[in-house]
Amino acid sequence: GVGGILRDVFTMGARPVANMNALRFGRPDHPRMKHLISGVVRGIGGYGNCVGVPTVGGEVNFHESYDGNILVNAMTVGVAQTDRIFYSAASGVGNPIVYVGSKTGRDGIHGATMASADFAEDSEEKRPTVQVGDPFTEKLLIEACLELMASDAIVAIQDMGAAGLTSSSVEMASKGGVGLRLDMDKVPQRETGMTAYEMMLSESQERMLMVLKPGKEAFAEAIFRKWELDFAVIGEVTDTGRMVLVHHGETVCDIPLAPLADDAPLYDRPHVPTPPCAPLASVPDTKDIAADLLTLIGSPDLASRRWIWEQYDHMVGADTAQRPGGDAAVVRVHGTRKALAMSTDCTPRYCFADPVEGGKQAIAECWRNITAVGATPLATTDCMNFANPQRPEIMGQFVGCIEGMAQACTALDFPIVSGNVSLYNESKATGGGSAILPTPAIGGVGLLDEVDRMCTIGFKGTGDIILLIGDRKGDLGQSLWLRECHGIEGREAGPPPRVDLARERATGDFVREAIHCGAITACHDVSDGGILIAVAEMALASGIGAMLDQPLHGTAAQSYFAEDQGLYVVTVRDAALIDLLSHAEAKGVTVARLGRTIANRLIVELPESDHVVALADLRAAHEGFFPKLMGDEL
Repeated sequence: GVGGILRDVFTMGARPVANMNALRFGRPDHPRMKHLISGVVRGIGGYGNCVGVPTVGGEVNFHESYDGNILVNAMTVGVAQTDRIFYSAASGVGNPIVYVGSKTGRDGIHGATMASADFAEDSEEKRPTVQVGDPFTEKLLIEACLELMASDAIVAIQDMGAAGLTSSSVEMASKGGVGLRLDMDKVPQRETGMTAYEMMLSESQERMLMVLKPGKEAFAEAIFRKWELDFAVIGEVTDTGRMVLVHHGETVCDIPLAPLADDAPLYDRPHVPTPPCAPLASVPDTKDIAADLLTLIGSPDLASRRWIWEQYDHMVGADTAQRPGGDAAVVRVHGTRKALAMSTDCTPRYCFADPVEGGKQAIAECWRNITAVGATPLATTDCMNFANPQRPEIMGQFVGCIEGMAQACTALDFPIVSGNVSLYNESKATGGGSAILPTPAIGGVGLLDEVDRMCTIGFKGTGDIILLIGDRKGDLGQSLWLRECHGIEGREAGPPPRVDLARERATGDFVREAIHCGAITACHDVSDGGILIAVAEMALASGIGAMLDQPLHGTAAQSYFAEDQGLYVVTVRDAALIDLLSHAEAKGVTVARLGRTIANRLIVELPESDHVVALADLRAAHEGFFPKLMGDEL
């Protein structure tokens, strides 16, 4: 995952500067989950750490729907000169087609086919379809490609991803409206007796395909040989519109390219919209806020991810300005005062209950996290993870999520500029069939013009005023509190919180402006777990406590555990309060006082009694889940 996404970025002439990931695992007590968590984290950390690109953040969820089909989504952000962006459209009849990087082996053959099938009991037989990556070779490939890109030698370039040489060569030729001829005998091979079929479908890693300008072959080869990488001229661009493969002197393939690309079938699969969830029949209230808080903060979806991110080198390159644990990672653009903010987000349980609202929320949550550090959201990428689209109800989830995402992208001026689709995520091996929750994972990036204006979630001192910015509704539907404290989930948990995109935009723009002018000293958006979890995370990030002493907004549960959208918890100094409130009034943005920061404890004042949690107890609950689950596993 990490190697492939890195190549997607540097093949366009960009230097990768940060990695992120979005991971979905099954039940923590599943017999294989500890092994899977350990392996995935080792793989991400080992590759990213060795290649020298920091892994700066991500997200992790657990749900039984992923028991037989965990999800590993990888994201890379890179920086390119706008006038030095490289594309993959081949052109120039007679121009040489060049293979660079590692040798081709039999690993990864039919990998793309495997990714488009559900898993059954014979999954172990599919192990050979998994590619074997080498991060040290990837690092050499990055440097060699960027060095060659500094010249004028390249006409087109594309990495070899799914379906290997087949997809890369066909896509390059079809985008350029040309044909190609490849001599398979010249493909660098690390195994003997490989057929042309195997070479064309191998997904061996760390390989690129290029079209060079005539006469630049020796110049390019010298660069790749210097970096100890394979280099071979394996064919040429033609004007036939056909793909011709020659092996051992015989033509083993001669087919038109159009049916493989432009004339591919367009599916219009039957789909059934997800019916709306009935409102909660009865909404319970909390009997013990402190106990519920400790339960939530230590639950699998909210517990500290320190065990994971400490295995990632998040500081390599020395440009990481905000470490994992905040709303968004922040990485300085090297040699400037600018910085990039990035976040990955999705709430699959919302998408399952209401795909349209869930799709809207995934985009809005990413936009909100980037805003919370003071950055201007620029663009997103997505990974659309769904089950079998041949089932109308699953296709309905897919259609609904896209509809909601489109609405949010338009309203928030936050376009999706790239992405991929992962379907058929089901497993029969778990007994009776298991479809994942609809998971349209969103990765976003934003820009800070001045890195020193970056905001963080940690309280900055005692005595600061804690404010809530945004409109409260107190809707407990689909909340983690219902699931973790009352065992209510799925369609029984009611509809998810609604996203008012107009209010979302107005509130976020106000918060960003307040951060830029220095009025806000700490900021954290409200998401899973509600307002009290947001306050608790701000306290844990700083070691400073809080007293919440304002009247309830509905019941205690609605006040503190509802997952209302478009909310931010912020702190301000007394001297900045009046100006902030007057500015908010002028902008039509709702601001309410929650309390003040104090030392060592988190106190919720209610009419009948105070609910108190010591920060030491809060931290023990928050930090305990992963070490207890994984033990000595690394």
